[in-house]
Amino acid sequence: MVDSTLPLLLRGYAWLPDRRRRSGGAPVRTRLLGRRVIALHGPAAVRYFYDERHIHRHDALPQPVIDTLFGRGAVHTLDGERHRQRKALFNTLLKEPARVRDLAERVEREAERARQEWARSDRVVLFDAMAAVLTRAVHAWAGVPLPEGAVPRTARDLVAMVDGFAAVGPRHLAARRARGRQEKRLAALVEKAREHSGDGVEETGRTVFRTIAAHREADGALLAPHTAAVEVLNVLRPTVAITWFAVFAAHALHRHPGHRAALTGEDATAYAVAFAQEVRRFYPFAPFVGGLAAERLRWAGHTIRPGTLVLLDLYGLDHDPDVWPDPYRFDPSRFLNGPPVADALVPQGGGPADGHRCPGEDVTVTVVATVARFLARLPYDVVEQDLRIPLRRVPTSPRSGFVISGVGAEAAPPAAAARS
Repeated sequence: MVDSTLPLLLRGYAWLPDRRRRSGGAPVRTRLLGRRVIALHGPAAVRYFYDERHIHRHDALPQPVIDTLFGRGAVHTLDGERHRQRKALFNTLLKEPARVRDLAERVEREAERARQEWARSDRVVLFDAMAAVLTRAVHAWAGVPLPEGAVPRTARDLVAMVDGFAAVGPRHLAARRARGRQEKRLAALVEKAREHSGDGVEETGRTVFRTIAAHREADGALLAPHTAAVEVLNVLRPTVAITWFAVFAAHALHRHPGHRAALTGEDATAYAVAFAQEVRRFYPFAPFVGGLAAERLRWAGHTIRPGTLVLLDLYGLDHDPDVWPDPYRFDPSRFLNGPPVADALVPQGGGPADGHRCPGEDVTVTVVATVARFLARLPYDVVEQDLRIPLRRVPTSPRSGFVISGVGAEAAPPAAAARS
């Protein structure tokens, strides 16, 4: 069986959907880095993949991904009761509606604050500017100290961890260095917090940082400072990764300016959520996720040997015409009648809430909706630039970072927020 590592690197998001089309819709069998691989597709496959009787995450993630994106000892690398106990911590921190609203409000305040600075600038690279906005907002929300002078470097580091996890060469090395710096910074803050308030940091104050610093595993032991730092980063990093969706929202508004009126009108809140969901579906984020077959399995008439790397196609499912009519048309109305069908919309993975499903999904939708409404009422010009989104690059974004100019210091009237 021919190894597909090089084609994957060359094709990016298109690699697995192309292979599936060539296979006539059958599960794709291949090798990656010499390991046997089978790739599954479809809502039923999502349910199958996230059943821990079938697929294990422990030892499935390549070490380069752990060392850049998730961190050693992270919740993503656990299975069984250890995973459920650690995941419950994240569900408490990231899924309470009041907490989610508080973070979105902080993002909006930071964006309004940044607007004044952008209005004094000739050109603003929106990707970099939104990364700084989200970095400030999530640190304040999580209760993690961050001096203003440290914001640019911290934002770059949090972006680099995401940007380099699937890369080779300089991007990957930059991601490793960024993680090392941020883990060291946060571990020191954890140790300091414990010294000042006792080993348990029991007066958590309900902040994300202090709750993680005080978290005890099932055996009653506190997380090691490094592991606590990793898990704090697993709140900060994915929140700043919403930068990709924020810029995609700007891209969608530029390509389809007719949506601005709905985002600034009377029913803007509901429409903004639908708009955010369509941004997540339409634009490329994660190409697939992987795990290891826990035992000898059967799927769609195919035998899967124990230890086989099983991939779940995410980008392909979000663009499957059998699930999403006219999938390459940007259409928020798909989501105006309620939440998406279970296991059909999987830009950040799928599965049950108490399993490996991303606990920050509600945060992502709410923050992207907030940013979309902010951008819809923000006056700016879109300068001439390369706005292509290369599918070969993972993760991808507009080549230019989405450059704007002529930003207005005050909000524009509805439906007149951008000029191009």
